[in-house]
Amino acid sequence: MTGIWLKHQKISEALAKEIRSGGRRAGEQLPGEKALAQRFCVSRTTVRAALAELSEAGLIVTRSGKGSYVLFDGQPLDTPLGWAHALATRGISSRVRTIAVEEVNDDALAERLGVESPVFVRVARIRELTDDGCVVSYERSFLPPVPGVRELPRQGPAEMSLTEVMRRAGLHPDHGEQRLGGRRITAREAELLRREPGDWFLDARRTSFASDGFFVEHVVSLLDPEHFQMSLEFQGGA
Repeated sequence: MTGIWLKHQKISEALAKEIRSGGRRAGEQLPGEKALAQRFCVSRTTVRAALAELSEAGLIVTRSGKGSYVLFDGQPLDTPLGWAHALATRGISSRVRTIAVEEVNDDALAERLGVESPVFVRVARIRELTDDGCVVSYERSFLPPVPGVRELPRQGPAEMSLTEVMRRAGLHPDHGEQRLGGRRITAREAELLRREPGDWFLDARRTSFASDGFFVEHVVSLLDPEHFQMSLEFQGGA
């Protein structure tokens, strides 16, 4: 154990010296774990320990990957502030229509998310482009019934900014995962999306948690593949 500690300390000291001396420019990306492991003749586990030490010292910011993100007509969308804001920043005018707000019990979803209560507030919405009225998505958000959210079903499907509702309720997404698939839409979904039953749509599922691990939101979205794509960025070698 002492030998491993000495090895990663030597690596962190060497890299720290390069950074502090100006040998590496500010913002320059370090070589990947594989390249560093080969350079110092150590395992990638030892390299990760050294990088963690540099990160704690404030010399680097480690990113194991940038994750998946959404593209609209080939342009990346920054979605933390909500779809409407993300599309607007790209000069795309859209409007959202809330079609249902209800409290639901879903044991299977609760088990999959690892939450105790099977009670969720589900908000269903469709999004259409302002220019031609084309419906580009059908989204269902599952939220925990915390104060500020659990009252929504009584208010009915009034127009709302879900991002603002979550912010006021103290639901602040910090991390999570997003999965992407594809499937043919049902007759009911086709009616909402103004398409034909059996048309092919992207099926995106995003789950968000707060920094303390508290469940924040689970979103199931059907996205028009003529407009939406998904991209994945990663760093480092395998």
